[in-house]
Amino acid sequence: MDSNGRVASASEGEIREPADDGLDSGERRLNELGYKQELRREMTLFKTFAISFSTMTLFTGITPLYGSSLLYAGPATLVWGWVIVSFFTAFVAVAMAEICSSFPAYAGSQTLQSIILLSTGTNKDGGYLAPRGVFLAMYMGLTVIWAILNTFALDVIAFIDTISIWWQVIGGAVIVVLLPLVAKTTQSASYVFTHFETSESTGIRSKPYAVILSFLVSQYSLYGYDAAAHLTEETKGADINGPIAILSSLGIISVFGWAYILALTFSIQDPSYLYNTSNETAGTFVPAQILYDAFHGRYHNSSGAIVLLVVIWGSFFFGGLSITTSAARVVYALSRDGGIPFSRVWRKVHPKYKVPANAVWLCAVLCMLLGLPILKVNVVFTAITSICTIGWVGGYAVPIFARMVIPGKNFKPGPFFLGRASRPVCLVAFLWICYTCSVFLLPTQYPIKWDTFNYAPMALGIVLGLIMFWWLVDARKWFKGPVRNIGTSHDKV
Repeated sequence: MDSNGRVASASEGEIREPADDGLDSGERRLNELGYKQELRREMTLFKTFAISFSTMTLFTGITPLYGSSLLYAGPATLVWGWVIVSFFTAFVAVAMAEICSSFPAYAGSQTLQSIILLSTGTNKDGGYLAPRGVFLAMYMGLTVIWAILNTFALDVIAFIDTISIWWQVIGGAVIVVLLPLVAKTTQSASYVFTHFETSESTGIRSKPYAVILSFLVSQYSLYGYDAAAHLTEETKGADINGPIAILSSLGIISVFGWAYILALTFSIQDPSYLYNTSNETAGTFVPAQILYDAFHGRYHNSSGAIVLLVVIWGSFFFGGLSITTSAARVVYALSRDGGIPFSRVWRKVHPKYKVPANAVWLCAVLCMLLGLPILKVNVVFTAITSICTIGWVGGYAVPIFARMVIPGKNFKPGPFFLGRASRPVCLVAFLWICYTCSVFLLPTQYPIKWDTFNYAPMALGIVLGLIMFWWLVDARKWFKGPVRNIGTSHDKV
């Protein structure tokens, strides 16, 4: 027996029983790492799963990038790309689940813009297409709402995200079943599963390169499941419930996401019309045009399309709320170790609601700043999705690489333990992360001009350059890693 009452020689896969000291297993592990419990540990398995599921969301990744991925290489690579990416992403999720056991926004505005356009007429009938200034205002308004809601107790967010699960599961099922039934004609199975076609409008002539870019919709959609890991300090039995929430979120989204892609692709009426800037949705949002064509073709009105777009927009709203929750916990954890400027401010916990409120608002302000280029640059969404994906998925690489190289004797496994399979799984996961981060830095259109340039490499270079500069001139002198705070004042660094 070790000092915590666990069986030292427990075999792989066996649940190790905690000591009967009255502490939650997650709080005990937190104390072992040198941190005192500061946030409320009141999240159950279902609540943690709700936030993790809502962070991924069923529609937020697929809906905004569906059109561009379809354009690059046709339906076959879009459909099968989801299956391939799901397979490799599972390695990352399993690796993160083992580590956890041991330790949206722009597209939402885009969907809202389509709802307003179809509700006030169409692009052909004088409907209102929000200009860039109004679009930016919608984007910022949503961000502020998410920040306000996240300032309250986490239990409020968990309740909202519980609604989110049913909203997305029921709404997603309705869309997947109803859309192909409503469409007057449907595409053949051979078109959906085997048709490959590159588009001259992208300027990309290389077929392998087009396939790589077509996979981006899947790579962007299938992340965020690690939100459960960010909430471990607030989750009961986090060493068990965290991994379950991670794996179940990815599994459900993988299945439902593929069904959603199939429903959209089978329901396409005229592929060439989807991107026409003079069509009913001004060629701005391919899924909205697919919904419009299906319902207008059958019923000669767009009411059904608007209702389903509201369902999709609700998914964006819930996703943005959960992403804000998750991001704030990352900022809080970093600032608790003194790892970012003004850490004393960002690590403060609201005295009543016990949430890192300052960290929430920091994330909201940064999110709004990222949206400012909307006013001038047409390809800002590509840059935003690239930066977000690289930052989020790239963050997985650090603990996974550490788990891969750390000596086994220095790793204390939790109840979810891969045993000898751990290093091979981590290797595949790490290589997949490196590949994913690399492809999001590639140009997405040719020829490369100011209005088609992928600004993600530039933005990433600036951020990394500033961090390196800060490290060389200052941070290396005082930042030593985790800061134990058990038995110390919260205000000490």
